[in-house]
Amino acid sequence: MDIRLTHVAHAIAVARTGSFTAAAKDIGITQSAVTRGVADLERQIGYEIFHRTSRRVLLTDRGRIFIESAERLLADARTLLSSQASGDAFADTLRVGICPAALEWMLFEPTIALQRKHPNLRFDLSSSSFERMVQSLLAGSVDVAVGFAGAFAEWPELHLEPIPALNTTLFARNGHPILEHKIASPDMLVAYDLVLPSGLRPHGVAFQALYEHHGIDWRRRVHIVDYFPITKEIVLKSNALAVAPSDYVATARMKRLFTSVRVDGFSIDFSTPMCCATRARWRQTPAVREFIITTRKSTTKR
Repeated sequence: MDIRLTHVAHAIAVARTGSFTAAAKDIGITQSAVTRGVADLERQIGYEIFHRTSRRVLLTDRGRIFIESAERLLADARTLLSSQASGDAFADTLRVGICPAALEWMLFEPTIALQRKHPNLRFDLSSSSFERMVQSLLAGSVDVAVGFAGAFAEWPELHLEPIPALNTTLFARNGHPILEHKIASPDMLVAYDLVLPSGLRPHGVAFQALYEHHGIDWRRRVHIVDYFPITKEIVLKSNALAVAPSDYVATARMKRLFTSVRVDGFSIDFSTPMCCATRARWRQTPAVREFIITTRKSTTKR
């Protein structure tokens, strides 16, 4: 298959601008040339990249994956040429994902340490739900993602590098009825709603089983929230419980409003395995390799 890179670039421009006319103006060629280039590309790959309407064009599901991969491939080519010209293997853009967004603080130390060590290294940091992050990894729009090992382990297409576990705890607002007990039992937990981040394994499954054991539909009791300020607000304004890093719940700022909930007899360990995930069939760049090593070192200090 002899695919012309110029046609790929045309498709990327259409996806970015939202129309063939705007893409042609952006590239500096005629609209008919862009339309022909994209049509030839779609014919070669065997499926439509865009839905065409009278007003605009929209990416198809397969087209979105294609564009994300194509953007990454072209960016990699530009980076390769730049690093070869400069002689610096770290003259690169490192795309790092974190899921859920509540764990963004974990990126602070490794990114600062790497930026100081390699001034030519640039970062593209993003956070999202677990499912979207996996798709970004597989499409190549993210180089490495940090998150819960239990969730990423379900995807054989990914390679996992373990980093130190994250100690988590349940927490509640000060004055919550469950705090009348120094140590709560699992049976007490089911009386309350629960707020969890996406991809939290095996905690989510264990809580679901606990609710269902008591004849309660867990889907009516569990909130999935990746933005931690919203989690805190839900817990503060209700009797819901939530999960957070133990060290964070123990800070003076959190203790003004919240208290850790001690639970005995539950079937899960609140020491949560963590990892850095990359695509399995992809050679790690020097920047990715050093990011993983630096993240492992920084999280060891927690």
